[in-house]
Amino acid sequence: MTTAFMDTGSARSNGAATHGPAPIPGAATPGPAPTPGAAPWSDTPGTAFHAVAEDPIYGGRLEDLTALKDRLLSEVDAIRAELKAQRGEDPVEHCLGRIKSPDSLREKCERKAIPQTGEVALEYIHDIVGIRVVCTFLDDVYVMRDRIAALPGVEVVEEKDYIRHVKPNGYRSFHMILRFDKDLYAEVQIRTISQDTWAALEHQIKYKHNVIGNIDLITKELKRCADELASTDLSMQTIREMICPAPSVPATQEKELK
Repeated sequence: MTTAFMDTGSARSNGAATHGPAPIPGAATPGPAPTPGAAPWSDTPGTAFHAVAEDPIYGGRLEDLTALKDRLLSEVDAIRAELKAQRGEDPVEHCLGRIKSPDSLREKCERKAIPQTGEVALEYIHDIVGIRVVCTFLDDVYVMRDRIAALPGVEVVEEKDYIRHVKPNGYRSFHMILRFDKDLYAEVQIRTISQDTWAALEHQIKYKHNVIGNIDLITKELKRCADELASTDLSMQTIREMICPAPSVPATQEKELK
């Protein structure tokens, strides 16, 4: 069974733009969100998929959710092909999609202190469908963001730029919540290869093992590694621009990337 994106929590404390649905009236106080840093994952295998096809947590919409995932993957492939034809290079190193597993979906409902029903989950859990786009260069993150936001029938309801507004632990990625047909949502995470590598390693170290060492030192070392990888991303971007003309800068990009 595939794992889900780790919840990144609120971005208000670090300046990242965010907005979302109002709290559910009468809901209990939600528990603390886990530290950001998404685990590696891939698409759900067919046998496991059919085994959970009737799970009520999907509210009878699993077929629609799967079609949405496949649609987004196809749309990303089309963008990649178009940009490769225009620029001579594919801006994306790889792209993955998944449907959040029933156990993961129920755990997130519990953490958010909302009823574990399909109707509520579909309304308040917006990353049941997840797409991860891993780009070769930093500029390509924002190129892909703009192209995905411009897709027909897509409404961008939330964005969190953890590249410009880095999480305290060093996590970097660009997150988008997209709405389709007014009632289905998907999360798209766009990041560089370096950012994806760090997130996978951070998750493995902090979530897959019982850490018994100096937690404070480990956290500082992870942050240092994240900053070094970010510096490498900027250096690779500079080398790319020295080799070939830089593509036009997307509207969302700023020069003061950190």
